[in-house]
Amino acid sequence: MKTRAITGIFFVLVLVAATLYNGYVFAAFFSLVGLFSTKEFYDISKNNQTKPLMAVGLLSSLLLSLLASAYFLNAISSKYLLLSIPCLSLVYLCSLFLKREQPFHDIAYTFLGVLYGTVPFIFFIGLGFISGTFNPYLPLGFLIMLWSNDTGAYLSGRAFGRTKLFERISPNKTWEGFVGGLALAVLVALNLQQYFGTLTKMEWATVAVLIGVFGTLGDLVESMLKRSLGIKDSGHILPGHGGFLDRFDGLLIAGPLVFVLLNML
Repeated sequence: MKTRAITGIFFVLVLVAATLYNGYVFAAFFSLVGLFSTKEFYDISKNNQTKPLMAVGLLSSLLLSLLASAYFLNAISSKYLLLSIPCLSLVYLCSLFLKREQPFHDIAYTFLGVLYGTVPFIFFIGLGFISGTFNPYLPLGFLIMLWSNDTGAYLSGRAFGRTKLFERISPNKTWEGFVGGLALAVLVALNLQQYFGTLTKMEWATVAVLIGVFGTLGDLVESMLKRSLGIKDSGHILPGHGGFLDRFDGLLIAGPLVFVLLNML
């Protein structure tokens, strides 16, 4: 428990510092998180029947993140994002030379690793640049609401949890915990406007609802992934907390949806 607490505090401090420092550090840090998350996915999904093309997948992940970050930082125009397509095409071409009985299983898991582990963090990086210049308060607010949702769900679930939310996937999650997490996230969001500005109170509250709902669903999806693979944690890089996919499971679905919402607003 002590190790978990120390790791959690240190991890939060690193995330906050990387977000607040400047746009370059923010983009580089979360690009690396996306890269490590993709590698975790490949590590846990490989077996005798399926072997993702790790080298090509990680190269694609890195290139996508670098191009997207450069675009957000106004270093390149949008047309250069097309350079990622030839790299992704290598996944098919490399499979031609590998003696695998079911090569499209490998191809599918390779693409899924990039889609699940890298793309959400690209959208999260984009949150910092929605206004055209770097604004750390949107991604920082996102993280605070995500943590608030997790904390509220844990506390209310422990105190009042009776009705199972999705017992087949995660036996410990309850509807009472879900409602408590959502309520705390919205409460925190209503106060963020006072300190962070950027959005109206209603917009912050709307983002909190998205994070509360789809952050929870993202957690369930990651639990489904681990259950289907017969593992407890996605990795061991964070003592007491598992891997990057474990720690950012709520962001993986909620991040892109919040980006889309704020762009529409």
